[in-house]
Amino acid sequence: QVQLVESGGGVVQAGDSLTLSCGGSGGGFGTRAMGWFRQEPGKDRRFVATISNLGATPWYAGSVKGRFTITRDNSKNTLYLHMNDLKPEDTAVYFCAARRAATIGVRAELFDFWGRGTQVTVSA
Repeated sequence: QVQLVESGGGVVQAGDSLTLSCGGSGGGFGTRAMGWFRQEPGKDRRFVATISNLGATPWYAGSVKGRFTITRDNSKNTLYLHMNDLKPEDTAVYFCAARRAATIGVRAELFDFWGRGTQVTVSA
């Protein structure tokens, strides 16, 4: 059973930085592409960033490109999202997700396993 647990969320001010972590268990972490999604109240879950199983080919949503960086450490079974220059519109619950496949994906339906999310709140 694959389990994903996010951490690192919090309340920050606009312009601040924050790093989210996602710990994976249940086996196969290094074989799976991973992604981050976020969801605001009353809205659909939206793609943020994705990375292949070996850490190549990161891909970002246009709204975060140049500010967010997705990385992974397969030796620690951990995925990261480094967020810089945070804006109030980045406020959301952030979810970590894993695919059974090794290649990146940008659609939520391509991801097979999900964490419960961590709240990020950016005040103006």
